[in-house]
Amino acid sequence: MSIPLQVRVQAGAAQLLYALPRPLRRLVAGRPIRIDGQELALDAQLLLRLQQLSGTSLVGASVEESRAGVDISRHLVSGKPIEPVHTREVSVPAEHGELPATLYTPQGLPGESGLLVFYHGGGWVVGSRRSHDNTARYLAVHAGVRVLSVEYRLAPEHPFPAAQEDALTAFDYAHAKATELGADPDRIAVGGDSAGGNLAAVTAQVTTQRGGPAPAFQLLFYPGVDATVRRRSRELFGEGLFLTDEHMTWFLDHYAPEGVDRKDPRLSPLMSARLAGLPPAYIATAGFDPLRDEGESYAARLAAAGVPVALSRQSDLIHGYVNFLGIGRRFAEATAEAAGALRMGLSHKAAVESK
Repeated sequence: MSIPLQVRVQAGAAQLLYALPRPLRRLVAGRPIRIDGQELALDAQLLLRLQQLSGTSLVGASVEESRAGVDISRHLVSGKPIEPVHTREVSVPAEHGELPATLYTPQGLPGESGLLVFYHGGGWVVGSRRSHDNTARYLAVHAGVRVLSVEYRLAPEHPFPAAQEDALTAFDYAHAKATELGADPDRIAVGGDSAGGNLAAVTAQVTTQRGGPAPAFQLLFYPGVDATVRRRSRELFGEGLFLTDEHMTWFLDHYAPEGVDRKDPRLSPLMSARLAGLPPAYIATAGFDPLRDEGESYAARLAAAGVPVALSRQSDLIHGYVNFLGIGRRFAEATAEAAGALRMGLSHKAAVESK
């Protein structure tokens, strides 16, 4: 797909803006934003200012417009494709047909490496492997693992539990075909951002509770884990900070429309009464994110159940930061920490100790 001229111009302008001296970037961004004892990173505030000036939004007038907007906006914030990474298209057999997936392999990675089964974010409605291409590349390179990025079915065409079923199918495929994928079946993680973090958390629960193959590690970026209640962070950060309260309602209403029990742990994994025995987890939250508090509540419940968990609040960042790797420095810094956690979580020693 060719990048429209207007988008290329905007991407170039954004690069120039982020290259300005800090005082000039602060002048464009405006006065520092401080909420709940936290100060928003200048990189994040500048991104929000650019979003405001361009009149763009995560959610458009329709599902189709929203999907197109996400597909275009990746060219503005994701950066040039990270190399050297080999990619291979994979078809995952499913009851309804096949799930397209992309296998990312960093150059020089030996066989039987760790593998991350990655589920993209986008509120179960928007987003794709394309929108998260550089995120997958970044994690592959910096964690030293293969990444299988999965194209699960989206709502509203395929409401709950379609995405969850596809996420489980993808993990089971990765485990069964680990040798063909170049991976160690005992070192397979699940991970994702936002809605993808939800799918990863649910997959870890379902596989652990059924017995048999289960992930060795969970990598959860600002996951949505509770569709039943509005927490304080949704009130504090529900306007003007990329993901809004209105957006969350829109996403949930498309994925879990009227008639769906939102207490179902396959939708709200925080509601599960059975958390003991889950694989170790790294949970990242963003300080200026409506989903902050539910992600941290989930980390607390995992810890109380005896699950090894590392909670990392990126207190100065906004929702979506793993997609903004091409601008500034702060977003990549936060993602690098997660990549390090994934590397450690899928090391041979960690895999043996978790069994």
